[in-house]
Amino acid sequence: MKSLRQFDLNLLVLLEALLTECHVSRAAERVFLSQSAMSHALNRLREQLDDPLLIRTENGLQPTPRAQELLPEVRNALRQIERTLAPPESFDPASSQRDFVIACTDYFEAAVFPQMMSYFQVIAPNITIEARMIIDDAFLSDLETGVVDLVIGMDICKPIPSHLEAQRWITEQQICLLADNNEPHLKQLSLEDYIQRPHIVFSDLVGSNANAIDHWLAEKELSRRAIARTVNYMAAAKIVAQSQAIMTLPYQMGLLFSEMLPVRLVQPPEGLPCVQMTQIYHPLYAKEPGRIWLQQQVQHFGDQLLSGGKDSGQD
Repeated sequence: MKSLRQFDLNLLVLLEALLTECHVSRAAERVFLSQSAMSHALNRLREQLDDPLLIRTENGLQPTPRAQELLPEVRNALRQIERTLAPPESFDPASSQRDFVIACTDYFEAAVFPQMMSYFQVIAPNITIEARMIIDDAFLSDLETGVVDLVIGMDICKPIPSHLEAQRWITEQQICLLADNNEPHLKQLSLEDYIQRPHIVFSDLVGSNANAIDHWLAEKELSRRAIARTVNYMAAAKIVAQSQAIMTLPYQMGLLFSEMLPVRLVQPPEGLPCVQMTQIYHPLYAKEPGRIWLQQQVQHFGDQLLSGGKDSGQD
């Protein structure tokens, strides 16, 4: 026999059909070939294996001893190849014991994560999700190594390496947060009033301090006066509750704080930009069923948060 590199592995399927049927026409029908094509394949197999394989007798074609030895081994090889090339099994949250790691923002951890985990306790009781705060650029390399499955909540304007994939997660309207005793009858801030007030500014732990609001103001040749910057929404909201400063933040976060602290929501100046947040993943794992399931759930619960829906997640 010729070496494996010289052997046409496509012939293995035809060999299995021929040795199973011991009939050229039936073997051809089995693999959807013409009889002449199958006869040609048999001649090639005889040449490459240096054995007649099938001998014509009074009872039709009969396999040679060599062919009889080959048949079970060929079947096993084909089954192994089929298993190897089969699509990955679907992810079953009910039985999975998978450990997921999410790198996320304050927003996701406070506004989405609790409801999502409550649902997961019902439909995926044995999975574990570790939520890590985004603190530097290290999380980007962690995506490639598989240490982190998803990065959730980064502003769409934040640059990421070109080899990573980002898709829109949610778009949030922004709102202003004021202490309850800070002009309690005020309902909306004008642009002039907005820039004159002291601000507590939330800054991501990655990138620069400047954000979409500062860029929006700069285009108008305006700026705001930040008396404090913080990387924690809760800390910023507590400062607002005890001062005359204001804070601008995504609506759902503001709503959460208005239920926890002596603060209230006030409409921002007209035209203030929204916050567009992303999910980031590595294309190496784009087709991995468990990661796809997690990404779908994160998307669903983000959409549910904005729509005010109360229904459960997706199976």
